[in-house]
Formats: sequence, structure tokens, C-alpha cells
Amino acid sequence: MTDELANAYDVVVIGGGAAGLSGALMLARARRSVVVIDAGAPRNAPASGVHGLLARDGIPPAELVERGRAEVRGYGGQVVSGEVGAVAREDTGFRVTLTDGRSVRALRLLLATGLVDELPDVPGLRSRWGRDVVHCPYCHGWEIRDQAIGVLGSGPLSVHQAMLFRQWSEDVTFFSHTSPVPTGEEAEQLAARGIRVVDGEVASLELVEDRLVGVRLRDGDVVKREALAVASRMVARTGFLAALGLRPVEHPSGAGEHIPSDATGRTDVPGVWVAGNVTDLSAQVGAAAAAGATAGAHINADLITEETRQAVAAARARDEVAFSAEVESRVCEAVLGDRRHGL
Repeated sequence: MTDELANAYDVVVIGGGAAGLSGALMLARARRSVVVIDAGAPRNAPASGVHGLLARDGIPPAELVERGRAEVRGYGGQVVSGEVGAVAREDTGFRVTLTDGRSVRALRLLLATGLVDELPDVPGLRSRWGRDVVHCPYCHGWEIRDQAIGVLGSGPLSVHQAMLFRQWSEDVTFFSHTSPVPTGEEAEQLAARGIRVVDGEVASLELVEDRLVGVRLRDGDVVKREALAVASRMVARTGFLAALGLRPVEHPSGAGEHIPSDATGRTDVPGVWVAGNVTDLSAQVGAAAAAGATAGAHINADLITEETRQAVAAARARDEVAFSAEVESRVCEAVLGDRRHGL
């Protein structure tokens, strides 16, 4: 499939993951001209499979994307590889400019750019991300069930994360790392659930034959672990949207930054919708796809409202021309003759 862009589309979708492709599918089926611009850097690329997705549980992330792209193209939608560098408002919509210089106009935008996981600065953490260093129990819990699991204290949700992973294993250890050691109710809850608390900063991960076997503390002690859960700071990918006045804000959970929207994905910027992790930091693939479909349907409805308004205005303008004073005079003369003057 060619990456050649048309000059303009009804909708440009930025981001080609589950949310973006689902929104594009809905729009293409609504007979809208739509293009998905995908930079090809999915958040879930390191994972071996997508989980919790009905009828597709365990499907490799790349395969899911390829299936989605084929479905969008099957309805006349377009998927183009590229990275968006800037978005600007124009009189009739938006101008989307790619980093390679290509540009395209759009009446509406759907942003499904996802997020970036900011991880603690612990050697070895990033390279194991999505494998035996994980974040979501619903994405990875089954795969590491009954293993020795560590939870790294890295943010306001870390204790909650430890309580969740306890559902999948009886052997859970909480490493306070650079966070305060849990006290009060949190300490009581961890103890009641049999979750051991280890004080002290984590220095690195211990690996044997490309497999996590332990967590090394700054004092040299090693605690044997087979998996490590880390609550990353999640930040929406939106740097190119500053010109529109659309900037991420702190999420109420304290887990990171997102773009706020209403239930349909509509943002405070007219003509711009969001879907997936860019607005819902905790959304799994199924929820992201559903949000994309919802946004796509509401974008189509919004375009129909505008098109109807334009059609009504055009019809009224035609009627005004048809019944202008001059036209009315000629009609009266042809039909009534001199009687139009009351004689």
C-alpha cells in the first residue's frame, strides 16, 4: 500500500494502535475519507501478546495492528507511515505536517498517540520492560502467576500495585526503593496480605541467561525474584499539539499526564478528539479500541451536523434568490398583468 497522501481528508487520525485504527475503521465504514498516520512506535511492542481482548487473547501486538490496518484499508481508509511534527488550525480545519515535509488538510482530528512510560533510573529496567519487568497485572499477571514477584516503590500507586499482584502469587515483596517505607494503614494492609517490605534503594537487576533472577539492593544484598512490577509515570505523547493550545495535564490519580476529554473523546479544542492511552492512562487494548470506535462515531455525527447546517444555509440562499423582489415582480406581471396594481 502506497504512503502517498491526498491533499485533504475528512479526518486525519494520528496514531495507528488499537484506538486509532478502531476510530478509522468506524469512519471508513461511515464513508468518510480518512487517513491514519502511524509513527510505528507502539507502547506494547515488547510484549509477546495482547491479553484480555475477547476472541483475540494472546495475539501478538504486531499481528493485531496488521489485521486492523487491513480492515481499515478494506473500507477505503488509508494508513500511512510517518511522524507528525506539527498541527495548525486553518479556516476550514487543520493542517497536519509530517517531519519529512509532507502535509495534509483535515476537517477533524482524532489523536490516538498513546503515551510514554517513564521508568525509574535502575540499570537493566528498560531492557526487561514488557518481559519480566511489567506494570499491569491484567496484562501480565497470568503469565507470572505463582512466581516470586517484586514490586518497586516508584510512585503513588505502588502499594496498590503490590496488593493487586498478590492476587496472582503468594510470594510478593515490596521494595520501597526511593519511596518512603509504607506506614499506617498501608503497612497494615501489606502485612495482612503477607507482602514482605524491603527497605533500601534498588541498585540493579540480577540476570542469568537472559532471565531475571533477583533484585540487588544498594547495600549489596540480593533478593531472589522472577518478575518485577513497576508503576511507570505515564505521559501522553502530545508535544506537537502546543500550537493548538492542547497540552497534557496531571491525571487525578497522580500516575502521569493526559489530555482530558468528555465521554465521547471530544477535547476542549473544537474539532479535536482523543482516544486510548493519550487520555485514559490505564486503558488496555480492548478499552482503547472501544474508545476509538466511540470517538469515530461522534466525529462522523459532528461532520453530519456541520454538513446539514451548510446545506440548510445553501438552500435558504437559493430560496432568497428565487424569490427576490425582481423575480417576484416578473412573476406578478406574468400572472396578474395590470391587476397587480389593484385596477
